[in-house]
Amino acid sequence: MANRPPLHVLVAAPRGFCAGVDRAIRIVELALERYGAPVYVRHEIVHNRFVVDRLREIGAVFVEELEEVPDDRPVVFSAHGVPKSVPQAARERGLPFLDATCPLVSKVHRQAERMIEDGLHILFVGHAGHPEVIGTFGQVPPGAMTLVESVEDAASVNVPATARLAFLTQTTLSVDDTAEIVGALKSRFPAIRAPRSEDICYATSNRQAAVKEIASRCEKMLVIGAPNSSNSLRLAEVAERLNVPARLIERASSIDWDWLGQPRTLGVTAGASAPETLVREVIAALGERFEITEEEADHDPEGLVFKLPRALVA
Repeated sequence: MANRPPLHVLVAAPRGFCAGVDRAIRIVELALERYGAPVYVRHEIVHNRFVVDRLREIGAVFVEELEEVPDDRPVVFSAHGVPKSVPQAARERGLPFLDATCPLVSKVHRQAERMIEDGLHILFVGHAGHPEVIGTFGQVPPGAMTLVESVEDAASVNVPATARLAFLTQTTLSVDDTAEIVGALKSRFPAIRAPRSEDICYATSNRQAAVKEIASRCEKMLVIGAPNSSNSLRLAEVAERLNVPARLIERASSIDWDWLGQPRTLGVTAGASAPETLVREVIAALGERFEITEEEADHDPEGLVFKLPRALVA
């Protein structure tokens, strides 16, 4: 295209895959090597269509319920975690299974168990219907945990007058929203017990901080991620709250060029389940319409790696 307008693309960092997503994808790949195709995966292994489609091409079969898995095939549980009843049902059927739950989600599960053992009622900050929330609620007896989605919920949630309380949070929430909700809970229930450490995972916090770092220099922002990816949605919200118009896109073909217009500076980031391949694809698409200069924001590499299940590395 002749006379392409100039565009400075400021790429947020860190961005894209986190250690939990890397681990979950590798578990599916190694399971296919170990057991051969098909390997079944309960729920999307991570919330990204590109990743799911690639794994499907090499032999993964994605299902929503354990009943859809044949008796003689292995099943992988997604990075978001599952209720205790799911692995128990697999054991009862004799199904070989691999748990790809992110270790940081598993940490929340263990905290929930300990709090219940201590006689506490848990107020869980999260989004109704999200797989991580369903999985965490499935770690404790029914009625032992109450969902809190907003500051309004924190102000109105009903708990027994004699209940001793604690709170936990989903790992992929808005850092700022969660701080506000937790503040409201602490104000209303001064004795509420906090988790031993922050539940929002390092990757979620780091990617939101990275958006804040570049927002003041951007006219608009593209966030690469799936519409059902909590951490990706939060990145777009962070930008919008800083008065930077933002759009969540799945890949380059999702760009709304009319919305984009001709900004002079554009921020680009990716949620924790979006591969760098999609970032490169988006920047290449921008390069077909603009004369691009690309800059990656300064950052400290995360460098975290989670161990794989022994069954796959023995």
